[in-house]
Amino acid sequence: MAIQQIIIVGGGTAGWMAAAALSRLKTNRDLGITLIESEQIGTVGVGEATIPPFVGFNDLLGISEAEMLAEVGGTFKLGIQFENWGKRGDSYIHPFGAYGYTMGGLSFHHIWHKFAKDGDKRPIQVFNVETMAAYFGKFMRSEDYQKQRDDLPPVNYAYHLDAGRYAAYLRKYAEARGVVRQEGRISNANLHSETGFVTSVTLDDGSEIAGDLFIDCSGFRGLLIEQALETGYEDWTHWLPCNRAVALPCKREDGSPPPPFTRATAHSAGWQWQVPLQHRNGNGHVYCSSYMEDQEALDILLGNIAGKPQAEPNFLRFTTGRRKKFWNKNVVALGLAAGFMEPLESTSIHLINTGIDKLLSLLSLDGVTQAQQDTFNRLTAREYARIRDFLILHYNATTRDDSDFWNYVRTMDVPDTLTEKVEIFKANGQIFREEDELFTETSWAAVLMGQGIAMTGHNPMADSLDIATTRREIDEMEQSIRFLVQHMPGHGDYLARYCPAKAA
Repeated sequence: MAIQQIIIVGGGTAGWMAAAALSRLKTNRDLGITLIESEQIGTVGVGEATIPPFVGFNDLLGISEAEMLAEVGGTFKLGIQFENWGKRGDSYIHPFGAYGYTMGGLSFHHIWHKFAKDGDKRPIQVFNVETMAAYFGKFMRSEDYQKQRDDLPPVNYAYHLDAGRYAAYLRKYAEARGVVRQEGRISNANLHSETGFVTSVTLDDGSEIAGDLFIDCSGFRGLLIEQALETGYEDWTHWLPCNRAVALPCKREDGSPPPPFTRATAHSAGWQWQVPLQHRNGNGHVYCSSYMEDQEALDILLGNIAGKPQAEPNFLRFTTGRRKKFWNKNVVALGLAAGFMEPLESTSIHLINTGIDKLLSLLSLDGVTQAQQDTFNRLTAREYARIRDFLILHYNATTRDDSDFWNYVRTMDVPDTLTEKVEIFKANGQIFREEDELFTETSWAAVLMGQGIAMTGHNPMADSLDIATTRREIDEMEQSIRFLVQHMPGHGDYLARYCPAKAA
């Protein structure tokens, strides 16, 4: 059956990202797109940090970066600072750009290890522009200097966003391109008696909205993917045991500029996020209810925020894992309806983004096929599993023994895929990325080394490189990064000039 009506169930970030992207299909097509949401149902709205591929999503829509950031009070993000993870007192940055660059066909951390073994005292972080700019609170886009100095490394970045404002921004974008917003609560999903496809949804007022393809963005409830189609859920709590969060925005009161990075600080049974926006900080505490009560989690959060709370605490419950199918019959789940992995590496909005990308790539308006479903499900399941392994690494690679929570995650069994990755890295620093895996070699190296897993050796090909030539290259690399960071404006100054926040 041809797809003439696409129905998006739920708004928020997932719903309006889907609506904005799908609105591009309406050009010269007789296609209806309706988004159903209720103002009575709140959105989670805590996924305010993004990663670099999200920049491409906005480019795809033709959105002005400066205009969007001004509308949402956004800031730039060069990476994530992790505190107290490997052990209490530790701190490292997982940067968005690479350590150095490939030399002699080898990733830079092999070269760095060889020179470190021979007595070079420079930490690997000095060979990464994002890390150094983050430490000094600096920022500049590559476009600002590469026309004059193409010998300097590029700056890789993402954004911190006010998720509520971003959804509102995309709503204006989508409605201007023909997407229809329908206010209402869905009381029932109606299924075809033979195919089991969803044919329509019924609202509380009795009205019925029919569709051919449904996008489930209804959050944890999974209104269509789970409640109507009973798809099933794969529970990953044994690997990622945190199952609660409390979110609390606060004013930026100290007058200091927002740092160009997200901060993730480990506590006794979980961790705290700080996402700096222009007008406020987003804060939250992710924790495991088996080891911590709600009130204790809130007390820890209140004791570690820099400003006056702007709202009542928002307590959330979740189960880490994913749907057994992300595309089932004529329903595609996005966002929290598809699954949940805590926002430790800011992958929540990214998974919405890649879900939309795969849907647009596979979609045929001639109808839904089993091959489309199977491909979407296989690719998405693989993507979730690889992100899952990376998140588990943060908990498992630790020497912390100061609480029952850390004793559990430090000693738990982990997936074989993760064990293999860690063991190979220990042996000679090799990091194998499989196909379109999200996290780069630098990402894995940053977390592995940042949390105390050291390379005992490097690829022996590094020993065949000419010492003098290689040393000259890495010296020039460090000098270029130092020069660039010294000439960058402060992050706050850059925001004030490029995208000053508009009043809410």
